Amino acid sequence: MTIKQTTFGTYKELPVEKFVLTNAKGMEVHIMNYGATITSIKVPNSEGEIKEITCGFDSFESYFTDSYMDNAPYFGSTVGRYCSQIKDAEFYLNGENFWIAQNCGDNNLHGGNVGYDKRMWGAQAFNTPEGTAVKMRLESLDMEEGFPGNVTISITFILTIENQFKIVYEALSDEDTPFTITNHTYFNLSGFDTSIEEHKVSIDASKKLEMDETGACTGKVIGLDNAVDDLRTLKTIKKVHDAMNDGFEHYYIFDKNNFEIEKVATITSPEGGLTMEVATSEPGVLFYTGKYTSNELKRESGLQYGKYRGFCFETHRYPNGPNINGPKSILKAKEKFESTTMFSFLVS
Repeated sequence: MTIKQTTFGTYKELPVEKFVLTNAKGMEVHIMNYGATITSIKVPNSEGEIKEITCGFDSFESYFTDSYMDNAPYFGSTVGRYCSQIKDAEFYLNGENFWIAQNCGDNNLHGGNVGYDKRMWGAQAFNTPEGTAVKMRLESLDMEEGFPGNVTISITFILTIENQFKIVYEALSDEDTPFTITNHTYFNLSGFDTSIEEHKVSIDASKKLEMDETGACTGKVIGLDNAVDDLRTLKTIKKVHDAMNDGFEHYYIFDKNNFEIEKVATITSPEGGLTMEVATSEPGVLFYTGKYTSNELKRESGLQYGKYRGFCFETHRYPNGPNINGPKSILKAKEKFESTTMFSFLVS
Protein backbone atom coordinates (compact mmCIF):
# COMPACT_ATOMS: atom_id res chain seq x y z
CA MET A 1 0.00 0.00 0.00
CA THR A 2 1.57 3.29 -1.09
CA ILE A 3 0.70 6.98 -1.28
CA LYS A 4 2.31 9.32 -3.77
CA GLN A 5 1.83 13.10 -3.71
CA THR A 6 2.68 15.33 -6.67
CA THR A 7 1.94 18.89 -7.75
CA PHE A 8 -0.71 18.59 -10.45
CA GLY A 9 -1.01 22.26 -11.43
CA THR A 10 -1.62 25.77 -10.13
CA TYR A 11 -4.93 27.47 -9.33
CA LYS A 12 -5.05 31.14 -8.35
CA GLU A 13 -1.33 30.96 -7.51
CA LEU A 14 -1.89 27.97 -5.21
CA PRO A 15 -0.37 24.55 -5.93
CA VAL A 16 -2.89 21.85 -6.80
CA GLU A 17 -1.82 18.56 -5.20
CA LYS A 18 -2.68 15.13 -6.55
CA PHE A 19 -2.60 12.05 -4.33
CA VAL A 20 -2.23 8.55 -5.79
CA LEU A 21 -3.38 5.72 -3.50
CA THR A 22 -2.18 2.27 -4.62
CA ASN A 23 -2.72 -1.20 -3.14
CA ALA A 24 -0.87 -4.49 -3.60
CA LYS A 25 -3.43 -5.73 -6.15
CA GLY A 26 -2.61 -2.90 -8.53
CA MET A 27 -5.69 -0.74 -7.92
CA GLU A 28 -5.03 3.00 -8.03
CA VAL A 29 -7.13 6.01 -7.02
CA HIS A 30 -5.98 9.50 -8.06
CA ILE A 31 -7.50 12.48 -6.21
CA MET A 32 -6.67 16.18 -6.51
CA ASN A 33 -7.47 18.80 -3.91
CA TYR A 34 -9.10 21.16 -6.42
CA GLY A 35 -12.75 20.23 -5.97
CA ALA A 36 -11.77 17.14 -3.94
CA THR A 37 -11.87 15.54 -7.38
CA ILE A 38 -11.20 11.92 -8.36
CA THR A 39 -9.21 12.16 -11.59
CA SER A 40 -8.62 8.43 -12.16
CA ILE A 41 -9.43 4.98 -10.83
CA LYS A 42 -7.57 1.99 -12.26
CA VAL A 43 -8.64 -1.56 -11.41
CA PRO A 44 -7.50 -5.02 -12.59
CA ASN A 45 -10.14 -6.86 -14.61
CA SER A 46 -10.75 -10.61 -14.87
CA GLU A 47 -7.84 -10.98 -17.29
CA GLY A 48 -5.43 -9.18 -14.96
CA GLU A 49 -5.32 -6.05 -17.13
CA ILE A 50 -5.20 -2.75 -15.22
CA LYS A 51 -8.02 -0.69 -16.73
CA GLU A 52 -8.91 2.99 -16.36
CA ILE A 53 -12.60 2.98 -15.36
CA THR A 54 -13.41 6.67 -14.76
CA CYS A 55 -13.86 9.83 -16.79
CA GLY A 56 -11.19 12.41 -15.99
CA PHE A 57 -7.95 13.92 -17.23
CA ASP A 58 -4.24 13.44 -16.73
CA SER A 59 -3.44 17.17 -16.75
CA PHE A 60 -4.96 19.92 -14.63
CA GLU A 61 -5.33 22.23 -17.63
CA SER A 62 -7.73 19.80 -19.30
CA TYR A 63 -10.37 20.64 -16.67
CA PHE A 64 -10.47 24.20 -18.05
CA THR A 65 -10.82 23.63 -21.79
CA ASP A 66 -13.77 25.27 -23.54
CA SER A 67 -15.30 21.89 -24.42
CA TYR A 68 -15.19 20.78 -20.78
CA MET A 69 -16.35 24.08 -19.28
CA ASP A 70 -19.22 24.40 -21.77
CA ASN A 71 -20.47 20.85 -21.07
CA ALA A 72 -19.81 21.03 -17.28
CA PRO A 73 -20.04 17.29 -16.53
CA TYR A 74 -18.41 17.59 -13.06
CA PHE A 75 -16.09 14.62 -13.72
CA GLY A 76 -15.09 13.12 -10.36
CA SER A 77 -15.89 16.27 -8.37
CA THR A 78 -17.26 16.70 -4.87
CA VAL A 79 -20.47 18.70 -5.30
CA GLY A 80 -22.27 20.79 -2.67
CA ARG A 81 -23.34 22.60 -0.48
CA TYR A 82 -26.49 20.95 -1.80
CA CYS A 83 -26.09 18.56 -4.73
CA SER A 84 -28.60 18.01 -7.54
CA GLN A 85 -31.28 20.58 -8.29
CA ILE A 86 -33.14 22.94 -5.97
CA LYS A 87 -36.35 24.10 -7.67
CA ASP A 88 -36.45 27.78 -8.70
CA ALA A 89 -33.19 28.30 -6.80
CA GLU A 90 -34.97 29.14 -3.57
CA PHE A 91 -35.92 27.59 -0.25
CA TYR A 92 -37.69 28.58 2.97
CA LEU A 93 -35.94 27.93 6.27
CA ASN A 94 -36.75 29.01 9.82
CA GLY A 95 -39.20 31.69 8.69
CA GLU A 96 -36.95 33.16 6.01
CA ASN A 97 -36.77 32.87 2.23
CA PHE A 98 -33.37 32.29 0.64
CA TRP A 99 -32.55 32.84 -3.03
CA ILE A 100 -29.54 31.13 -4.55
CA ALA A 101 -27.89 31.07 -8.00
CA GLN A 102 -29.93 29.99 -11.02
CA ASN A 103 -27.24 28.00 -12.79
CA CYS A 104 -29.44 25.30 -14.36
CA GLY A 105 -32.29 27.11 -16.08
CA ASP A 106 -34.33 28.59 -13.23
CA ASN A 107 -32.98 25.99 -10.78
CA ASN A 108 -29.86 25.71 -8.65
CA LEU A 109 -27.52 22.81 -9.45
CA HIS A 110 -24.77 21.31 -7.26
CA GLY A 111 -24.44 24.31 -4.94
CA GLY A 112 -24.29 27.16 -7.42
CA ASN A 113 -21.78 29.02 -9.56
CA VAL A 114 -18.82 28.32 -7.27
CA GLY A 115 -19.72 25.10 -5.53
CA TYR A 116 -17.37 22.78 -3.67
CA ASP A 117 -16.20 21.36 -7.00
CA LYS A 118 -14.50 24.70 -7.75
CA ARG A 119 -12.82 25.21 -4.37
CA MET A 120 -9.34 24.39 -3.12
CA TRP A 121 -9.45 21.87 -0.26
CA GLY A 122 -6.81 21.30 2.38
CA ALA A 123 -5.43 17.78 2.16
CA GLN A 124 -3.35 15.32 4.13
CA ALA A 125 -2.45 11.72 3.25
CA PHE A 126 -1.95 8.99 5.84
CA ASN A 127 -2.15 5.24 6.45
CA THR A 128 -5.04 3.59 8.29
CA PRO A 129 -5.63 0.00 9.46
CA GLU A 130 -7.88 -0.38 6.39
CA GLY A 131 -5.36 0.89 3.86
CA THR A 132 -4.16 4.22 2.45
CA ALA A 133 -6.14 7.43 2.76
CA VAL A 134 -6.28 11.14 2.09
CA LYS A 135 -8.42 13.52 4.13
CA MET A 136 -9.62 16.77 2.60
CA ARG A 137 -11.08 19.74 4.48
CA LEU A 138 -13.03 22.84 3.50
CA GLU A 139 -14.50 25.86 5.28
CA SER A 140 -17.78 26.94 3.65
CA LEU A 141 -18.73 30.41 4.91
CA ASP A 142 -22.09 31.85 5.94
CA MET A 143 -24.07 33.04 2.88
CA GLU A 144 -21.56 31.50 0.49
CA GLU A 145 -23.57 30.98 -2.71
CA GLY A 146 -26.58 32.19 -0.68
CA PHE A 147 -26.63 29.37 1.88
CA PRO A 148 -26.79 30.26 5.61
CA GLY A 149 -24.27 29.03 8.18
CA ASN A 150 -20.54 28.46 8.46
CA VAL A 151 -19.91 24.80 7.65
CA THR A 152 -16.72 22.81 8.22
CA ILE A 153 -16.50 19.79 5.93
CA SER A 154 -14.09 16.85 5.82
CA ILE A 155 -13.94 13.97 3.36
CA THR A 156 -11.77 10.89 3.87
CA PHE A 157 -11.00 8.81 0.79
CA ILE A 158 -9.77 5.30 1.70
CA LEU A 159 -8.41 2.55 -0.56
CA THR A 160 -8.27 -0.92 1.02
CA ILE A 161 -6.22 -4.00 0.18
CA GLU A 162 -9.44 -5.72 -0.97
CA ASN A 163 -10.11 -3.26 -3.82
CA GLN A 164 -12.69 -1.32 -1.84
CA PHE A 165 -12.84 2.45 -2.18
CA LYS A 166 -14.59 4.19 0.70
CA ILE A 167 -15.67 7.85 0.93
CA VAL A 168 -16.51 9.16 4.41
CA TYR A 169 -18.13 12.60 4.70
CA GLU A 170 -18.44 14.67 7.88
CA ALA A 171 -19.68 18.22 8.40
CA LEU A 172 -20.67 20.64 11.16
CA SER A 173 -22.59 23.92 10.80
CA ASP A 174 -23.16 26.78 13.24
CA GLU A 175 -26.64 27.41 11.76
CA ASP A 176 -29.39 25.31 10.23
CA THR A 177 -28.63 24.93 6.52
CA PRO A 178 -29.54 22.72 3.54
CA PHE A 179 -26.72 20.24 3.18
CA THR A 180 -25.95 17.13 1.21
CA ILE A 181 -22.82 16.38 -0.80
CA THR A 182 -21.73 13.58 -3.07
CA ASN A 183 -19.02 12.50 -5.45
CA HIS A 184 -19.71 12.88 -9.17
CA THR A 185 -17.43 10.22 -10.67
CA TYR A 186 -18.43 8.69 -14.01
CA PHE A 187 -17.63 4.97 -14.26
CA ASN A 188 -17.15 2.68 -17.24
CA LEU A 189 -16.32 -0.79 -15.94
CA SER A 190 -15.27 -2.06 -19.38
CA GLY A 191 -12.34 0.35 -19.31
CA PHE A 192 -14.08 2.26 -22.12
CA ASP A 193 -13.82 -0.73 -24.46
CA THR A 194 -17.62 -0.47 -24.83
CA SER A 195 -20.33 1.99 -23.89
CA ILE A 196 -21.99 1.59 -20.49
CA GLU A 197 -25.17 0.46 -22.29
CA GLU A 198 -23.71 -3.06 -22.23
CA HIS A 199 -23.42 -2.94 -18.42
CA LYS A 200 -25.96 -4.71 -16.24
CA VAL A 201 -27.35 -2.98 -13.16
CA SER A 202 -29.48 -3.76 -10.14
CA ILE A 203 -30.57 -1.23 -7.51
CA ASP A 204 -32.47 -2.19 -4.37
CA ALA A 205 -35.21 0.41 -4.76
CA SER A 206 -38.94 -0.08 -5.19
CA LYS A 207 -39.62 3.67 -5.46
CA LYS A 208 -38.25 6.76 -7.17
CA LEU A 209 -38.93 10.49 -6.94
CA GLU A 210 -40.92 12.17 -9.69
CA MET A 211 -39.05 14.85 -11.62
CA ASP A 212 -40.72 17.76 -13.40
CA GLU A 213 -39.86 19.05 -16.87
CA THR A 214 -36.98 21.13 -15.43
CA GLY A 215 -35.30 18.13 -13.75
CA ALA A 216 -36.30 19.09 -10.20
CA CYS A 217 -37.94 16.57 -7.89
CA THR A 218 -41.56 17.38 -7.05
CA GLY A 219 -41.79 15.37 -3.84
CA LYS A 220 -44.15 12.79 -5.36
CA VAL A 221 -42.99 9.22 -4.75
CA ILE A 222 -43.57 6.77 -7.63
CA GLY A 223 -43.79 3.02 -7.12
CA LEU A 224 -41.79 0.90 -9.56
CA ASP A 225 -43.73 -2.36 -9.58
CA ASN A 226 -43.96 -3.58 -13.21
CA ALA A 227 -42.18 -0.43 -14.46
CA VAL A 228 -39.51 -0.66 -17.17
CA ASP A 229 -37.10 1.26 -14.94
CA ASP A 230 -37.54 -1.08 -11.96
CA LEU A 231 -33.98 -2.30 -11.40
CA ARG A 232 -34.52 -4.66 -8.49
CA THR A 233 -33.49 -7.48 -10.82
CA LEU A 234 -30.33 -7.25 -12.93
CA LYS A 235 -31.07 -5.54 -16.27
CA THR A 236 -28.95 -4.49 -19.23
CA ILE A 237 -28.85 -0.70 -19.39
CA LYS A 238 -29.45 -0.54 -23.15
CA LYS A 239 -32.65 -2.59 -22.88
CA VAL A 240 -34.03 -0.15 -20.33
CA HIS A 241 -32.83 2.85 -22.35
CA ASP A 242 -34.71 1.46 -25.36
CA ALA A 243 -37.84 0.82 -23.31
CA MET A 244 -37.78 4.36 -21.87
CA ASN A 245 -36.58 5.94 -25.14
CA ASP A 246 -34.23 7.94 -22.92
CA GLY A 247 -31.24 7.67 -20.62
CA PHE A 248 -31.31 7.46 -16.85
CA GLU A 249 -31.49 10.55 -14.67
CA HIS A 250 -33.45 8.94 -11.85
CA TYR A 251 -33.43 9.45 -8.11
CA TYR A 252 -34.07 5.99 -6.64
CA ILE A 253 -35.19 5.65 -3.01
CA PHE A 254 -33.53 2.62 -1.46
CA ASP A 255 -35.69 0.04 0.27
CA LYS A 256 -33.58 0.29 3.41
CA ASN A 257 -35.27 2.61 5.92
CA ASN A 258 -32.30 3.92 7.87
CA PHE A 259 -29.03 5.80 7.59
CA GLU A 260 -26.91 2.69 8.19
CA ILE A 261 -24.41 1.34 5.67
CA GLU A 262 -25.99 -1.38 3.54
CA LYS A 263 -25.36 -2.81 0.10
CA VAL A 264 -27.75 -1.15 -2.36
CA ALA A 265 -26.55 -1.85 -5.91
CA THR A 266 -24.54 -4.02 -8.26
CA ILE A 267 -23.23 -2.93 -11.67
CA THR A 268 -21.28 -5.30 -13.88
CA SER A 269 -19.56 -5.20 -17.26
CA PRO A 270 -19.56 -8.39 -19.37
CA GLU A 271 -16.52 -6.95 -21.18
CA GLY A 272 -13.63 -7.64 -18.80
CA GLY A 273 -15.77 -9.22 -16.08
CA LEU A 274 -15.53 -6.32 -13.62
CA THR A 275 -18.32 -5.79 -11.08
CA MET A 276 -18.87 -2.81 -8.78
CA GLU A 277 -20.96 -3.26 -5.63
CA VAL A 278 -22.14 -0.16 -3.78
CA ALA A 279 -22.93 0.15 -0.08
CA THR A 280 -24.05 3.42 1.48
CA SER A 281 -25.62 5.05 4.49
CA GLU A 282 -27.62 7.42 2.25
CA PRO A 283 -31.38 7.07 1.56
CA GLY A 284 -31.15 7.17 -2.23
CA VAL A 285 -29.12 7.69 -5.37
CA LEU A 286 -29.17 9.84 -8.48
CA PHE A 287 -28.40 7.25 -11.14
CA TYR A 288 -27.28 9.01 -14.31
CA THR A 289 -26.06 7.40 -17.52
CA GLY A 290 -24.41 10.44 -19.07
CA LYS A 291 -27.04 11.31 -21.64
CA TYR A 292 -25.83 14.93 -21.78
CA THR A 293 -22.07 14.25 -21.77
CA SER A 294 -20.30 15.79 -24.75
CA ASN A 295 -18.75 13.44 -27.32
CA GLU A 296 -15.93 15.99 -27.70
CA LEU A 297 -14.44 14.94 -24.37
CA LYS A 298 -11.67 12.36 -24.08
CA ARG A 299 -8.69 11.57 -21.85
CA GLU A 300 -5.28 12.61 -23.13
CA SER A 301 -4.53 8.93 -23.78
CA GLY A 302 -7.42 8.83 -26.25
CA LEU A 303 -10.07 7.14 -24.06
CA GLN A 304 -13.35 8.39 -25.53
CA TYR A 305 -16.03 9.89 -23.27
CA GLY A 306 -19.46 11.15 -24.28
CA LYS A 307 -23.09 10.07 -24.29
CA TYR A 308 -23.57 6.73 -22.52
CA ARG A 309 -19.80 6.33 -22.06
CA GLY A 310 -19.94 6.69 -18.26
CA PHE A 311 -22.52 6.38 -15.49
CA CYS A 312 -22.76 8.23 -12.17
CA PHE A 313 -23.95 6.69 -8.92
CA GLU A 314 -24.49 9.79 -6.76
CA THR A 315 -25.58 8.77 -3.26
CA HIS A 316 -27.11 11.67 -1.34
CA ARG A 317 -30.23 13.10 0.34
CA TYR A 318 -33.31 13.90 -1.74
CA PRO A 319 -32.83 16.38 -4.61
CA ASN A 320 -34.79 19.58 -3.89
CA GLY A 321 -34.95 18.24 -0.34
CA PRO A 322 -35.42 21.61 1.43
CA ASN A 323 -38.62 22.19 -0.58
CA ILE A 324 -40.09 18.67 -0.41
CA ASN A 325 -39.32 17.85 3.21
CA GLY A 326 -36.69 15.27 2.33
CA PRO A 327 -35.26 13.21 5.22
CA LYS A 328 -32.31 14.96 6.87
CA SER A 329 -32.09 17.54 4.08
CA ILE A 330 -31.42 20.26 6.65
CA LEU A 331 -28.22 20.04 8.68
CA LYS A 332 -29.15 21.39 12.10
CA ALA A 333 -26.83 23.74 13.93
CA LYS A 334 -24.17 21.86 15.95
CA GLU A 335 -25.48 18.51 14.66
CA LYS A 336 -22.84 16.37 12.95
CA PHE A 337 -23.42 15.32 9.35
CA GLU A 338 -22.12 11.82 8.66
CA SER A 339 -22.29 9.82 5.45
CA THR A 340 -20.37 6.89 4.00
CA THR A 341 -20.40 5.30 0.55
CA MET A 342 -18.21 2.33 -0.42
CA PHE A 343 -17.46 0.98 -3.90
CA SER A 344 -16.19 -2.61 -4.00
CA PHE A 345 -14.60 -3.96 -7.19
CA LEU A 346 -14.80 -7.69 -7.94
CA VAL A 347 -13.78 -9.85 -10.89
CA SER A 348 -15.59 -12.86 -12.29
